Amino acid sequence: MRLIDISTFVLLARLKHFARVAEELNTSQPAISMRLAALENELGCSLAHRGSGQFVLTPEGEQTLAAFETVLAEIDGLRGALGSHAGNAPAVLRIGAIDTVSSTFLPQMVDELHRRMPRLKVDLTIEGTKALAKGMERGSYDLVFALDPVLGESYRSFVIAMFAMSWVGSTQAIDPSHSYSVEELAELPIVTFPVGTPPFRMFAGYFQDEKILASKLTSSNSLFSIISLVINGFGIGALPTVTVRRELDAGLLHDISTAKPLDPMPIVVTYQTATHASTIREAIDCARVSARTYCQAIGQTLAWTA
Repeated sequence: MRLIDISTFVLLARLKHFARVAEELNTSQPAISMRLAALENELGCSLAHRGSGQFVLTPEGEQTLAAFETVLAEIDGLRGALGSHAGNAPAVLRIGAIDTVSSTFLPQMVDELHRRMPRLKVDLTIEGTKALAKGMERGSYDLVFALDPVLGESYRSFVIAMFAMSWVGSTQAIDPSHSYSVEELAELPIVTFPVGTPPFRMFAGYFQDEKILASKLTSSNSLFSIISLVINGFGIGALPTVTVRRELDAGLLHDISTAKPLDPMPIVVTYQTATHASTIREAIDCARVSARTYCQAIGQTLAWTA
């Protein structure tokens, strides 16, 4: 029984799509089918139902998957203990993250990963929560930092940190000495994330709970573009306070006093459990340590670990 057949089956059980597995492993769909057939011939049973565009494990397939995941985890652990590297090449960890994480504790996490695993390559992508979820489902990432969990039987999620939120604006848009009601905020031009994104959902709920409509909206899918637009007076913004600390300290932005506070923003980690178990466990530990250290350094009123 070949290790490549075992790892292919585990990935196929997670993605449930021959074309995606072929793309992930840089091979062809017939090659994936042959690997599955080889396992079924060797084990003497059918491991999956094929048809109607669905890939569903048989009871024997479910039992085989659990055994293979254990085997791969043991091999990952052995490689780590022996200091070996499959194929004489460094391992690659594929991380996806939203802007807020990339500008806060993610740099410390990557530094810690390189300190613990000098040969590890980190492939980092910055995207919005929806794009990260789709990428995780396609098998493009090993772990992602977003605002929502990615749901699925081969994924695990948890809240790693909470970030305080603030309404902020420049003196071109607001009076820093005035305390604004929700109704007054709704009358101001607002720069926010696009409709349908998780950050917009949080923003919209702030007004909807009070049955108030905020209609003067400018949207951008980039946190840093939103900050720039707010600095230049295009509107106010509801942003994680930690992402605008320097602008607040420099007087480019001002914290808007409001009658109703914003709810904090949860940072959710989702990681896949099918492959590279020891590397991902190490990455999760680095993430926890880095998030905790970051939150302690900037103060528990701005960010805290969950």
